[in-house]
Formats: sequence, structure tokens, C-alpha cells
Amino acid sequence: MSLQHVTTTVNGDATEFLCDAAETLLDALRDRLGLTGSKEGCASGDCGACSVMLDGRLVCSCLVLAAEADGREVETIEGMAGTGELHPLQTKFLELGALQCGICTPGFLVAAKALLDENPDPDETEVRYWLAGNLCRCTGYDKIIRAVLETAADLREE
Repeated sequence: MSLQHVTTTVNGDATEFLCDAAETLLDALRDRLGLTGSKEGCASGDCGACSVMLDGRLVCSCLVLAAEADGREVETIEGMAGTGELHPLQTKFLELGALQCGICTPGFLVAAKALLDENPDPDETEVRYWLAGNLCRCTGYDKIIRAVLETAADLREE
């Protein structure tokens, strides 16, 4: 088995690891780097539980080869808080109970942050459209949508 050397930036930190050529970014994040926030829900890009940002673009890390992260920037749920305090989206998800089992939550949070970074004033239709690639089997979506909309409103007031 031939291992590939990958040099990347993960959550703002320069990182290096070795990976198999067929290893997914999700597996490298979880197994090689110990970043277990991204979850494997389907391994086919259908559920969004493994969502991360790759060079500022929302992707399913189960569909990206780890070697493709070489020279690129990866942002995971672990980097969302950044300063050690919860991101306002994380706080609002907790406040409104927009989570249950937690498998989908990291993907929803990463996707919602990507939306608010791009559009700080989305309407409900935009939020639902943006989060359509994330599936939840526990909560339904109303609390999640409300958490994103309320966070957007709170951030605009700051």
C-alpha cells in the first residue's frame, strides 16, 4: 500500500498526515487527525452529516479524497467556535433544542454557517434550500430553520 503525504490547513492550523490514495477526507479527519465532529451518515454524499468547508466551499467530506486536501484549507465543526466560545449558531441550536441524537448536527451547523457567511439575511426559503443537502431523522426541521433565522437576526443586530 502506497501512502500519500498531505500538507493542508485544518481549522487554521498547518497540518500534515499520511493517507492511502483511496482514503476519504472524512476518514482522514476522523482517524488520522482525531477530528471526530464530522459524522459518517451515508458514505454517499446524501445526508450532509460529514459537511466541511474546503477552500471556502461546502462539501461532503465522504466524497472528497484526503489527498485532494493537499495545499488546501479545511474547516470542520471543531473550528467553528474558534475562540473557545460557542459560535452563535451553536448557542442557538442548544437554546432552541434544534438537535437530538447529534449525528446530523455538525453538518447542519457547518452548512448554516456557510450560508450566513454568504448571506447574512436569508429568508426561510433560502435557509431550507441551502440546508436541503442535510438530513435529520430525529428533530424534523422547524427548530433547525428557526435557529438559523434567529441567529441571522441576532448577528445583524450586533
